[in-house]
Amino acid sequence: MSDDSRRSPAQIPVAAVIPAAGRGVRLGPGAPKALRALSGTPMLVHAVRALAASRHVSLVIVVAPPDGAGEVKSLLDAHALPGGTPSGSWGSTDFLVVPGGDSRQESVRLGLDALPPEYGVVLVHDAARPLVPVDTVDAVIEAVRDGAPAVVPALPLADTVKEVEPATVPGEPEPVVATPVRARLRAVQTPQGFDRQTLVRAHETVTEDVTDDASMVEQLGLRVVTVPGHEEAFKVTRPLDLVLAEAVLARRRLNDGF
Repeated sequence: MSDDSRRSPAQIPVAAVIPAAGRGVRLGPGAPKALRALSGTPMLVHAVRALAASRHVSLVIVVAPPDGAGEVKSLLDAHALPGGTPSGSWGSTDFLVVPGGDSRQESVRLGLDALPPEYGVVLVHDAARPLVPVDTVDAVIEAVRDGAPAVVPALPLADTVKEVEPATVPGEPEPVVATPVRARLRAVQTPQGFDRQTLVRAHETVTEDVTDDASMVEQLGLRVVTVPGHEEAFKVTRPLDLVLAEAVLARRRLNDGF
């Protein structure tokens, strides 16, 4: 009998993996996207704090650029989120920094490899979603603990979506192939939550590039469920997103003293 089978669902420890090894080219030249400042604090630090705000998350593993683990450790330490030698803690949450790989998928796998054996629930969170509310994090955790092998926060779409035949030359007109039923579509966010063994098996089985970890679980033929996402959990990808994120932080400081 596994240790997890002897625990009640609420006792299964939760860890989070934050892949932060990407360059973020759509934000332009400069520092990697995760290290860009948002109200004077790197987005990565905001993202780590957002997950550590959950009383259920007891470990956050940050997957740094392959040659930047030392820089990320120093960064967390400077913002009272020690990631030192070899790890640190903040409140009731421990932190560990490990070097990543050449792809997001490889970086998540390296984060999983560093995960101590007692953690049975794993969150995977985009460093570029620095403002996810703690209620969203907790909703994902609760759904995994209730038995779902994979859980994603998601929002209904406001826009009609068209499937097109992609143009071979950028900027050329693209023929519309179909119009999916909008009521059946969702925009997926993070953190995505998983039963640990399920996520490990997905990474061992699925080798092609994917855009999110839940799609790997889908390829195993297992059930993926959604919970309500939040409009403030948007991904900071383009310069306009930085403006929106600054506005959210300004509102939080005004209303909540954040």
